[in-house]
Amino acid sequence: MKVSYQPVILYEDDSILVCQKPPGMATQSRRIGEMTVESHLKNHLAQSRPAGREPFLGVIHRLDQPVEGILVFALTSQTAASLNKQLQRNGFGKYYRAFTQSQPTQPKGYLKDYLTKDTKTNLSRISTPSDPAAKPASLFYQTVVQPPYYFAGSPSLPPGTELDIRLETGRHHQIRVQLAHLGCPICGDRKYGPSALFTDRLCLCAYRLEFLHPETENPMVFSLLDG
Repeated sequence: MKVSYQPVILYEDDSILVCQKPPGMATQSRRIGEMTVESHLKNHLAQSRPAGREPFLGVIHRLDQPVEGILVFALTSQTAASLNKQLQRNGFGKYYRAFTQSQPTQPKGYLKDYLTKDTKTNLSRISTPSDPAAKPASLFYQTVVQPPYYFAGSPSLPPGTELDIRLETGRHHQIRVQLAHLGCPICGDRKYGPSALFTDRLCLCAYRLEFLHPETENPMVFSLLDG
């Protein structure tokens, strides 16, 4: 398990910036003065930009505050529009690792549910297609049985199961809700896994991201795992 407590820049050119978000830091915030991934990266960019001119940083997608992992940002309005269009049209390749206390009955599977978000509590729940506020949520999961691991084997974690997850949709708290519904809440999830409160952090990481470069259209692949 590789954890940093400030954003780590993985790649940067004139069009995009890719970084590893640390757990516990918000991607962005409306609170003045709060250190976020966005503000940290703007400070970084300001060092190489003309004085007094705020650098452009387009937020393309986000991760929940307790979740760590890879994010891509746009450095121009044109590349922001291109990445947003790509995300809406084809989606990015988003892969996660989750560490759960329980093991799924099936070693791999496809989960499709309907989720409804409660804006007052900022929680999502499994719903039905008949709920007018419900949105479809789907993902693939597979039990990780051999290295490379992200969480498994860490001395700070008790025995558990590591899952490799590929998102098809990007709903609010989707992985956390669907795994909890499956009977495999994520370790450290204080919102959806009250029976799995034996870690001081949420064991969920967006470890791999795939997309096309907005300028060259070359495939871009970033991973926090070797192999």
